[in-house]
Amino acid sequence: MKISLYNTLGREKQDFIPLTGNEVRMYSCGPTVYNYAHIGNFRTYIFMDNLRRMLKYNGYTLNHVMNITDVGHLESDADEGEDKMVKAAKRENKDPYAIADFYTKAFFEDIHSLNIEVPETIAKATGHIAEMQSMVEEILANGYAYETSRGIYFDISKLDQYPVLSNRKIDEQIAGARVDVDPEKRNPYDFAIWIKAEPNHIMKWESPWGLSYPGWHLECSAMSRKYLGDQFDIHTGGIDHIPTHHENEIAQSKGATGEIPAKFWMHSEFLQIDGGKMSKSLGNTYTLAQLKEKGIEPLAFKLFCYAANYRTKLNFTFEGALAAQKSLNRLREGYLKQKQGNAKVEKEELEAYQAKFLEAINDDLNIPQAMGIVWEIIRKTEKSQEYAKLLEQFDTVLGLDLVHSQEYLAKVTDDIDDEIRELVQKRDQARAEKNWALSDEIREELQAKGYLVKDTKDGTKIERA
Repeated sequence: MKISLYNTLGREKQDFIPLTGNEVRMYSCGPTVYNYAHIGNFRTYIFMDNLRRMLKYNGYTLNHVMNITDVGHLESDADEGEDKMVKAAKRENKDPYAIADFYTKAFFEDIHSLNIEVPETIAKATGHIAEMQSMVEEILANGYAYETSRGIYFDISKLDQYPVLSNRKIDEQIAGARVDVDPEKRNPYDFAIWIKAEPNHIMKWESPWGLSYPGWHLECSAMSRKYLGDQFDIHTGGIDHIPTHHENEIAQSKGATGEIPAKFWMHSEFLQIDGGKMSKSLGNTYTLAQLKEKGIEPLAFKLFCYAANYRTKLNFTFEGALAAQKSLNRLREGYLKQKQGNAKVEKEELEAYQAKFLEAINDDLNIPQAMGIVWEIIRKTEKSQEYAKLLEQFDTVLGLDLVHSQEYLAKVTDDIDDEIRELVQKRDQARAEKNWALSDEIREELQAKGYLVKDTKDGTKIERA
């Protein structure tokens, strides 16, 4: 079945066919490891995960690269401000390499908790300084860059088109728009690909232009080229990357190779908070750890993201996330019931569900529609192990880890403190003695403390409201 993906480069859905055989070569913009990643970041990585899982589900092999930015990302996407790594080092009074190591580990712990597959290659910017320096030399030799007292700038006037992704007018372009940043620039929209270090700058390397460090945009161009070649299949990132970072990646690559590096450019939309923008200044850049404090598992946040297509804005509220947590537990319970069933299912019915699911995920990752199929199977009155196997098959794309449902549900109970357990035991005793008034009274007390009680054939189950 054909795969149709929305390509930002053409601003339309296009049929996807790999450039080379059965292998999909893909590059994803990874984190700048100066702080904990927030849930808005993770919506993009969940999209990335769904994309690679869908491609594998269709029988493709993956050569997928993700970068770790541990140098070069200035506070502004334009040519101004401190390097974020250096700023974090001053904030925490630590070496920037120690900062990068700590937050890189934290990032991958969060990725693991979301059951997101790790790309085949993880490339750190600081491990590819030579490749970046070599690319700068190529761009200079090809006449697409020039040197100032501050660094090496890319000359956008040499391009046949700029920008190409954002469809913005040039005078609206963000990168380097402030002329007063460097009066030596030939064009206010030229951007730095190599920055000469101030004497007190911590992270810097020897180069033909003195002690310097790379610009943020350069690392992705150099590392994607090293591992995937001059041209590859898919480049992913958040929608915020379009107007600056990805435009400049394309410019640099054209300056070095004459080619736009990726055939497909795919972007996930913003995650809003309570109907508004997410930002550090507003204090609403929540982390997965903060969600856990509210009783919301990382996988519940993943399920929450499945309420909308990746190209649609999604509004996060704690109320909505708690509802996703309840839905996730119902999904697990439903899967386990199917696993215990013995009903026979017609082969044609299973094949019809498989075809519908494949059609949904191949239509630009229509995960909400795919989840509708999952819930339809969960709600089947006749329970069957064949339905359970079908759900497991679909979960290779959804990544909700259904095969471990029993362990997750048991942990919900394990996390309950002693006071709540004692109340549950008292209620169980009241029910055993048919003291329904006391049983109801304790149920109301538990609800007031934020817990819901379910009486099932397997005993009492309790979960956070």
